[in-house]
Amino acid sequence: MLPIYICEDDATILAAQRKFLEKQIMIEGYDMQIALCSRHPQEIIEAVAASPKRGIYFLDVELKDEPMDGFMLGQQIRKFDARGFLIYVTSFPDLAFETFRYHLEALDYIVKSNSEKMLAGMYKNLAVITERMCKEQGRQKEYFTVKVLDIIKHVPVDEIMFFETSARTHRIELHAKNDCIDFIGSMQELQEQFREQFLRVHRSYLVNVNKIQELDLKHREILMDNGEKCLFSKNMKGELLSRI
Repeated sequence: MLPIYICEDDATILAAQRKFLEKQIMIEGYDMQIALCSRHPQEIIEAVAASPKRGIYFLDVELKDEPMDGFMLGQQIRKFDARGFLIYVTSFPDLAFETFRYHLEALDYIVKSNSEKMLAGMYKNLAVITERMCKEQGRQKEYFTVKVLDIIKHVPVDEIMFFETSARTHRIELHAKNDCIDFIGSMQELQEQFREQFLRVHRSYLVNVNKIQELDLKHREILMDNGEKCLFSKNMKGELLSRI
């Protein structure tokens, strides 16, 4: 699990950053956690030194009334975490070149004068870090992106059990390992998108064949890995048996 550290001298911005990151970690299921949020760089250094491991660092550049700025803090962090992700957040975009002068290999540079853009930048960086970690571990995970009201969710495809048509028009229910999500969609479009891994076993069900635990041929029921059941049509029996 990647620890996240935030160093920001403005208490209001610090609170907003923490709240946003905690929400995104929960929604996206990122393998991350907030380790420390502080207005004081020395506290960040002490925490990293006490538990030196690869982490994510959102650092304010200008730390008022402190003996060091964000770039100097980055240098200290690099003594304990040479491969961590440094992301600088500041009100002054023209300071970006400083990351190169300090040889910090920063992942990104976010301007915080616009709160909406600042949070969008943080969101982008979490996605970039997750993708990079997956590639480094030799597994590029595939995600299905779905919008639920004002929230965008990224569900790992290998955690989806099946899609089911809802009783409501143009609505689909996504049944995942530990979740069920209702969204606007088309079963036909999903069938085209997931042609390789999913099978339309019934007019109401599009099933992940890799997640089938057993078939009940008598009752034409499919038991999925998470314990849920769905139906399959009589004419799909042969194809199902050939795919599992």
